[in-house]
Amino acid sequence: MSKYVNVTKMSITLNNKVATELNAIAQELNEKKSHLIENALMLYFDMLDEKLADKRLKEVETGSVKPLSAEEVWKELGL
Repeated sequence: MSKYVNVTKMSITLNNKVATELNAIAQELNEKKSHLIENALMLYFDMLDEKLADKRLKEVETGSVKPLSAEEVWKELGL
């Protein structure tokens, strides 16, 4: 059985400067490049989640979006 479970193999293109830095860091830390890229992306996604939350909060504060109450959500879901 493969040790790779629930993974997707991808091919990416990086500019030379980023690729050189990735190679150097991977070698110095004795880490796989894919592991470093995955960790970097997870941190980046966390930052984007915060950015999206701030955007949505501003939309609620300015009145361009009206949030639903819990009761409205439950009613919509038939609960």
